[in-house]
Amino acid sequence: MEIQFQNTNFKADKKLLDLITLKLKKLEHYYDKIIDANVYLKVQKSDDKVNKILEIKMNVSNSTLFVEEHDRTFENALDKAEDALKSQLIKYKQKTASA
Repeated sequence: MEIQFQNTNFKADKKLLDLITLKLKKLEHYYDKIIDANVYLKVQKSDDKVNKILEIKMNVSNSTLFVEEHDRTFENALDKAEDALKSQLIKYKQKTASA
């Protein structure tokens, strides 16, 4: 799986990018036909502490899965996004298996 990153309003450090890569690679366990993923990291200018936005657009065979999470840290947003993508992948795999 190829993973592309886009950062907005900040410079992402290698540790964060490596963590995202590791977690996304683990998702291949649930569905092995993941083509690629686009990860968008944004820091929103606001007074609110929940200003980190993580969006993941994952292309699988014949479909695109998308998740967007907001949190205080990218790590927390990543955990939520990973759970959401895992559910989407499992549903997608079941749907394609029964078709």
